[in-house]
Amino acid sequence: MPCALCGDIIPTEVARCPACGAWARRRDFRAVGVAVFMLLGFNAFIALGSGISLLRMAHPLRGATHDTYDPDVTGRALAPYTDVFLICGIMAGVTGLLYLGWLWRAYGQSPGPHRHHRAWVVLGWLCPVVNLWLPPRMVYEVWVNSGRYRTAERQAAGLVVAAWWSCVLAGVLLARAFAHGSVETLAEARFDVHVGVAAAACQALAAALCMATVFHITRLQIARDD
Repeated sequence: MPCALCGDIIPTEVARCPACGAWARRRDFRAVGVAVFMLLGFNAFIALGSGISLLRMAHPLRGATHDTYDPDVTGRALAPYTDVFLICGIMAGVTGLLYLGWLWRAYGQSPGPHRHHRAWVVLGWLCPVVNLWLPPRMVYEVWVNSGRYRTAERQAAGLVVAAWWSCVLAGVLLARAFAHGSVETLAEARFDVHVGVAAAACQALAAALCMATVFHITRLQIARDD
C-alpha cells in the first residue's frame, strides 16, 4: 500500500514506510480502533457498576413501609447517582469524539456504494431530528460495505446496529428521567431506582454493542488491506 506521506510502497509485512519511516495507514487505523474499543469497554464497565450499585439501593426500599420511609435520606442517597450519570455522559462524549474520528476513517476506506456524503458522518450527529436516525444508518453502511456479506449476514448486522442505537436512545432518555425523578413517596422512590437501573443497563449494553461494531468493521478493513 502507498505511504500517506511520501507515496512510496509499504510492504504488507512491515509497519513503517521504508523511505520516510511513517506508520502505515493500516497500522494507524488498527490503533485507533483498539483505542475506541477500550474506551467503550471502560464506559460499559462504569455503567454496569452503577446499575449494580443502584440494585443494592432497591433492597432496603423493598423492605420499607410508608411509616418507616424517609424521603430526605433516600434523596441524599440517590443524589450521587445523578452525578455518576453526568460523568458517564461526559465520558461518552469524549469517547464519541474518538469514535467519530474512527468512523470518518472507516467510511472513507469502505468501498461503497454510499447513500450520503462523507460529511454526514459528523453532521448526522449534530443536526436535530436527523441525528435520531442517520448515525446508525451510516454505521450499517460502513459495516456491510467493508466485507462481502450474504443477505442473512446483512440482516444480522442490521439487528446489531438497531439494537445498539435503541439502547443509546433509551439510555439517554432514562438517565434524564432518573435525574428528574421524585422520591417524595415510597412508590416514587422505588420507581426512580428502577428507572436508574434500566438507564445503566441500556448504557452498558449500548457500549457493548458498539464495541462489536467497532471490532468487526476494523477487522474487515484491516483484512481487506492485507
